[in-house]
Amino acid sequence: MLEIHQARRGRLAALISDRGADAALVTRLVNVRYLTGLASSNAALLVHTDGSAVLATDARYAGTAARVCPDLELLVERQVAAVLTARAAAVTDRLAFEEHEVTVEQHADLAGTSGAPGLIPLRRAVEELREVKDEEELALLARACAITDQAFREVLPSVRPGVTEREIAVALERRMVDLGAEKPAFDSIVASGPNGAVPHHDPGDRAVEAGDLVTMDFGALYGGYHADMTRTVAVGRVADWQREMYDLVAAAQRAGYEAAVVGADTKGVDAAARDLIAAAGHADHFPHGLGHGVGLEIHEAPLLGYDKTGKLMDRVPITAEPGVYIAGQGGVRIEDTLVVRAGGPELLTKTTKELLVL
Repeated sequence: MLEIHQARRGRLAALISDRGADAALVTRLVNVRYLTGLASSNAALLVHTDGSAVLATDARYAGTAARVCPDLELLVERQVAAVLTARAAAVTDRLAFEEHEVTVEQHADLAGTSGAPGLIPLRRAVEELREVKDEEELALLARACAITDQAFREVLPSVRPGVTEREIAVALERRMVDLGAEKPAFDSIVASGPNGAVPHHDPGDRAVEAGDLVTMDFGALYGGYHADMTRTVAVGRVADWQREMYDLVAAAQRAGYEAAVVGADTKGVDAAARDLIAAAGHADHFPHGLGHGVGLEIHEAPLLGYDKTGKLMDRVPITAEPGVYIAGQGGVRIEDTLVVRAGGPELLTKTTKELLVL
């Protein structure tokens, strides 16, 4: 993995020059992990335009850093940003920083460092690099998705009348960990009956009833990479309105992910699904974007929505998750994690999208 992280830092070095700086201070922890492999709660990285770098972390992570990043100079300090800013001051008067991460107070502290270089916005340079994944990243994401699929299959028989939303959520999360996940990728959503009308419903004590639709939105975290899948199932008899809503969302979801090709406008991919839902009279019942990027974070670039701009690139993993939600009745959401590929989208979550009636 050393070569992978070296290559990532080399790509960042070119962007630093484009920003008009001689070095960059990376303080966002997920970006430090992307560039070094070190996962910690306190670390920062100084990257120069030649690709060389200095890592700072405190004594709790010094041993791990030495093992994971043996090619990097390591400074063991508590105040990681300050020590690296001081180091940069000795070699440059133009230091780029992550202005979306650094607070006003932290900026004042950095600018007040003795001999501090001028601080130049790095903007979201590392996030730009993270958007396109290498094959090693995609393999980790695929494993996270496989765990998610298997957990769903194994927990599904327990979804029956009398079982609470919280019990289902706990069962899914426990099973993912048993199958090798580090932990759930995010707080699982289980919404039954009328609660399905709330896109981000917190699982509660409501017991599943015959005639309910039950929406389950969950995913596994594996190797730092986040899976994301949603399935809606029926328990007992399926009403006509439930079947119609499900078929509509399934058609919209298929249209959305089929539109996710290299070069597609993110707004257009969203529209492929949204227009179907709107044409069926449910424009006001689809209140969120079609999807988002996934990787070291559960929500990352690109974002797919009616007000989003950008184009999809090869090897970018995204979600496609349209939904229809009707207050007082319930809702349906269907979501997959997929990878945009030159040959067409590759689904990583492979659980059937046929309506399962339990």
